Amino acid sequence: MTNTNDTVLVLGGTGRTGRRVADRLAARGVPVRLGSRSATPAFDWADRATWPEALAGVGAVYLSYQPDLAVPGAVETVESFTRLAVASGVRRVVLLSGRGEPEAQQAEKAVGNVVDGVGGRWTVVRASWFHQNFSEGPFADGIREGTLYLPVGDVREPFVDADDIADVAVAALVADGHAGEVYEVTGPRLLTFAEAVGEIAAATGRPVSLVPVALTEYVDALRGAGVPADAVSLLTYLFTEVLDGRNQSLTDGVARALGRAPADFADYARAAAATGVWTA
Repeated sequence: MTNTNDTVLVLGGTGRTGRRVADRLAARGVPVRLGSRSATPAFDWADRATWPEALAGVGAVYLSYQPDLAVPGAVETVESFTRLAVASGVRRVVLLSGRGEPEAQQAEKAVGNVVDGVGGRWTVVRASWFHQNFSEGPFADGIREGTLYLPVGDVREPFVDADDIADVAVAALVADGHAGEVYEVTGPRLLTFAEAVGEIAAATGRPVSLVPVALTEYVDALRGAGVPADAVSLLTYLFTEVLDGRNQSLTDGVARALGRAPADFADYARAAAATGVWTA
């Protein structure tokens, strides 16, 4: 275990964004500590006794809260963790936040106030639906089977690539010029879920379709498959409260942070298809 104040603690270090952040930091030669229940030392959001050891000797944190900043108690938990982090010597925090989630913005404010109180630096990366939800997340099985059932309509989303999120987070963790910034990150196009699935079908060269279903039918299917109640509740929130058109706009967060355009969904789909992840 590395114990220098150059170490970056990457929470959710085995997740979709955390894994990418950790890999990029390691490639730069930055000492990295993964924050997960399977790491050594272990980190568990539900077990505060694991927090101090994970924070020992850490100078910066990539803060990705599981399962989501919108769940009850998340804001208080994240604020308590941030207070312990700055008391342990952390002076730079990059928070992964949720676009269009009022609760997430409360967490942003809480983190900012705590870090500001010690003269530290904080940055928010505010994102919504990832490209990788279709290949590494809850939609991958449906894509492989050729039919994805979701409780969605014609609302368009600016799907963002997890690689872009990781690049923005790493820039904020290791470079100057990002303190106090809220980078709301999106892809370059607005797509319905059906259009996104169509891009995947074109990339794979085989039929893949989206079938809209009622939310009650979707929830019943999740429960029947044994999905935990808290996960069902979160998905219900995301498909109703967040997917109501509030995020139906593009932003310049990636360009402001990195000086380049964000990755397009079609490019992601072609690259993912080439890995065989959607092979039936």
